Amino acid sequence: MFITFEGIDGSGKSTQILLLRKYLVNNGHKVVTLREPGGTELSEHIRGVLLNKKLEVSDVSELLLFQAARADLVERIVKPMLEEGRIVLSDRFYDSTTAYQGYGRGLDLEIVEKSNQIGSHGVLPNITFYLKLERSIAQDRRTNEEQDRMELSGDEFYNRVIDGYEKLAEKEDRFVTLDASQEIKEIHDKVVQEIEKRLNYNN
Repeated sequence: MFITFEGIDGSGKSTQILLLRKYLVNNGHKVVTLREPGGTELSEHIRGVLLNKKLEVSDVSELLLFQAARADLVERIVKPMLEEGRIVLSDRFYDSTTAYQGYGRGLDLEIVEKSNQIGSHGVLPNITFYLKLERSIAQDRRTNEEQDRMELSGDEFYNRVIDGYEKLAEKEDRFVTLDASQEIKEIHDKVVQEIEKRLNYNN
């Protein structure tokens, strides 16, 4: 099973992934946790470029760098782990590219979708948890953290990103939208409920 978590920075994706991993491992599942961009030596180097606020990166270059990082991660880790029967948890996948580069940067959505197909090697998440959160709340949560290049893109950019996520949530059946302003445990309980439905169905 391939499970992805989406949402803007500060929505609590990393926290929910850690909690879900612990729950799954405690219940006898073999689990791999990943982040995008990153997860392989090449992808981590690309991550460093993408988040470096000292660099100017064009919108198209940004799109292609994300896809290069993703392609290496999927080929080297995601596909092999899924074939071994492991549960793969990922902090972001290609829905982030649609939301950030497609809606946020304003790149042609058809081109973004085609690049997603290439970068993902056609791998599709089984379920995607969208942690929905207002930009202002996310900013308050990250007040003491240094902002990277992506986070410095401004409120208008992030409003378009959020709008993109909303459109994806309406379109994609695999999306489960969760109110990320709720208590951590409350969100985790809802995540577990959704995962158990699918695990029981698969059994």
